[in-house]
Amino acid sequence: MRAILKVNRRFALLPSLFALLLLSACATAFALELTPVASGLEQPVAIATAGDGSNRLFVLEQQGQIKIIEDGKLLDQPFLDIRTLVRSGGERGLLGIAFHPNYAENGFFYVNYTREQQGLETVIARFKISSPGRAEPDSLKILMTFSQPFGNHNGGQLAFGPDGYLYIATGDGGSGGDPQDNSQNLNNLLGKILRIDVDNGEPYAIPADNPFVGQNETRPEIWTYGLRNPWRFSFDRATGDLFISDVGQNSLEEINWQEASGSGGENYGWRRMEGGNCFNPSENCNDGSLVLPIIEYPTNLGCAVTGGYRYRGAINELAGQYIYGDYCGGQLWGAIQNADGSWSSQLLMDTSLRISTFGEDEAGEIYVADYASGTIYRLSEETP
Repeated sequence: MRAILKVNRRFALLPSLFALLLLSACATAFALELTPVASGLEQPVAIATAGDGSNRLFVLEQQGQIKIIEDGKLLDQPFLDIRTLVRSGGERGLLGIAFHPNYAENGFFYVNYTREQQGLETVIARFKISSPGRAEPDSLKILMTFSQPFGNHNGGQLAFGPDGYLYIATGDGGSGGDPQDNSQNLNNLLGKILRIDVDNGEPYAIPADNPFVGQNETRPEIWTYGLRNPWRFSFDRATGDLFISDVGQNSLEEINWQEASGSGGENYGWRRMEGGNCFNPSENCNDGSLVLPIIEYPTNLGCAVTGGYRYRGAINELAGQYIYGDYCGGQLWGAIQNADGSWSSQLLMDTSLRISTFGEDEAGEIYVADYASGTIYRLSEETP
């Protein structure tokens, strides 16, 4: 069921300062802080763990390097440096990473980056480690590429689902208003979440239960569609539910949700709808087939939603809350599902950070990246 951030809709036309005051009144009663973990990074855009028991954090720098934070220290030697392959700038660059579920045995990890080769392209590629702290650049194996008609809305997130398949977020191809209507077109990969089997086939296989397998004029890699720029998505480590944050066009930022029991094929509405509003067409846009967001908030509170994780760490007051933020506004919110199935949010913290991404360590604790300062923080209980 769909719910709205408490200042959404009713207050969407009110001044943003008043809206923020209303949010503050609903803010959490317990005290949180952001504890610095490492600094000195350049434009961090993704944080991941390898799931190998080391609890190291791997941080992507947009220009094309992956750095390691180990025992609270940023290591000098990059884990991987592919700056010569990457076309960076704006919303382009090295954007996503996912470690194979059997990484401890096979040493495989996957990245999502943009390159300039006969036009702008997204590349999904695999690398292999040569030692625990170093990847082998020459181990590059490209799984797929697809053209990007404009320089923005490249998506970027990669993650392995509980089913062992690799999920890939793609944006709608860019510009504004999805001028090519890519998100609703099932015959291309833009504006989608893709799902592929990296353990079979060459260079990958299509899972037999993907929703569009065997249908004419569709790409079988597609899992869900109707997305504008799903910059970050995540799986709940406890339930397997999928949360997808999607950056808005003019007025609304949104969070979409798929239960772990879902079979794919959901149409999240873009460009027919922006959040719960008609966009193109301007009326009579939903025939009942579209899946509406569980949370949305007006862009007078920020400019770009940054999706995070459902909290499964040691802070009892945050248990089960979906943590997310905004790149421009700097707010951190926590969303919880109510008994009736609806969702509601509370303001956890108001910051001045440029929140580019979140990360989750092996214990379920959550980290926040500040794109502007290059600092990684851990979300913690405030110490007396």
